Amino acid sequence: MVRCGWRAPSATVNAMFTTTTVALALLLSPTPTAYSALDWAQCPGDKIGMECADLQVPLDWDKPDGRRITLKLGRLKATGTPEGSVLVAYGGPGGPGIAITQGIPDTWAGLRKRMNVVTWDTRGYGKQFGGLGTGLPCTWTRLPMPAFPRDDAEWGRMSDANRGYAEACRQNDPDFFAHMSSADQARDMEAIRKALGEQKLNFYGASYAGFYGQDYARLFPDKVRTIALDGTWSHSAPDWNAELDELAGAGQKAMDRFFTWCAAHDCRDARHTWRTLLAKADRNPVRAKDVAYNARDLQGLALGIARQGPGAWPALAKAISAADRGDASAFVPEHGMRYPDQSTGVTECLDWPRPADRAELETLVKRLRRIAPDTGTAGTIAEATLGCVGWPVPVTNPPKPLPKGLPPLLGAGNWGESDAVERVLSQVPGSVTVRHEGPGHTLYLSNTCARAHIDRYLTEAVLPPRGTAC
Repeated sequence: MVRCGWRAPSATVNAMFTTTTVALALLLSPTPTAYSALDWAQCPGDKIGMECADLQVPLDWDKPDGRRITLKLGRLKATGTPEGSVLVAYGGPGGPGIAITQGIPDTWAGLRKRMNVVTWDTRGYGKQFGGLGTGLPCTWTRLPMPAFPRDDAEWGRMSDANRGYAEACRQNDPDFFAHMSSADQARDMEAIRKALGEQKLNFYGASYAGFYGQDYARLFPDKVRTIALDGTWSHSAPDWNAELDELAGAGQKAMDRFFTWCAAHDCRDARHTWRTLLAKADRNPVRAKDVAYNARDLQGLALGIARQGPGAWPALAKAISAADRGDASAFVPEHGMRYPDQSTGVTECLDWPRPADRAELETLVKRLRRIAPDTGTAGTIAEATLGCVGWPVPVTNPPKPLPKGLPPLLGAGNWGESDAVERVLSQVPGSVTVRHEGPGHTLYLSNTCARAHIDRYLTEAVLPPRGTAC
């Protein structure tokens, strides 16, 4: 399963609130005195002044009096007079909020002038992910993403293999396995808000954690004060097939940037060479050290390099040329795995629609390849969910549109990401997206301009002007 990473990245109506609206928003800001529900103490091994607390929540939110699990919360207190708290999550899924925040405390210095920064280690992702809360008892391996099945027999074998992989984990704790979706995380967020004594939620979600924020807005719209979505895509699409088309188009646009650059450099024939290579790899995978890459593998690898921007494009041009001559070694990722590879899948397989049968998959693949002839299904969730076919638990948290009545939200993102988050925010009148026309993943950690806009929004509920670029 392709994961939306929480790691640090490489690298629009004008502000609609009138003075009266801003004043009202500030009146609704949570007070800094209501923390009695949590027993804060120094975090284990802490060196930056972070406090930790345990919060017990239901494993199954439909059974509030049933089994409980522990969420570990971390807090960096405001350096000035606190006006409330901002809940922060880094995605992954499973990015350990406490450990990541401890590693980048200076990043939050501006926000901490007026707000407490609170994070948590998300449910299910325990010690093996660096988390301190209750973990799902599984030992995960990384598996190659299944190839597109060519007939019903191959579809059946893929389904059986996926089910066997999942069952080895599910049997350890079936109830926990079935309650790892982003909606479960969003309900945990509501429990954290209540425990903090906040009247409404302020939330910053990076990457996959943007889905937690979207699900929270859908489940608890009257409890939203501010939600900032950074480097994410849509878990709120009214038409899922249309969203997949957009994601495929974004992949093609990334390769088009590379080919446009090549047109002015020493790789003017790169697009022709690339398409010739894909046709050959479809018939006979191209060798690369101890693996062989088919066309879909190469498309995924090339897209990942193209999205890194001009600094990576010369190497991509050389890799394409060498692969066309029969050696795809330059495409092998540094970690040495065959691409794409599957990660945990538990949260993802509960969140995203998957094809019901081979005919549905073939129709989808053909459509996406027409939209993106150079990247195909690469970079789309349609490809990632191949690993969910045959999963022993159904999709419990599919994408759903956002409700009416939400306050304006703030989005942020680099190439492609800003377009994706804009599709989410288009459902919420008055929302704004901060854009960076360049490579990378998420903006807050690396782009000081975007960080300032996000900090002001989370603190004052004031949005930047429409069309803001950083």
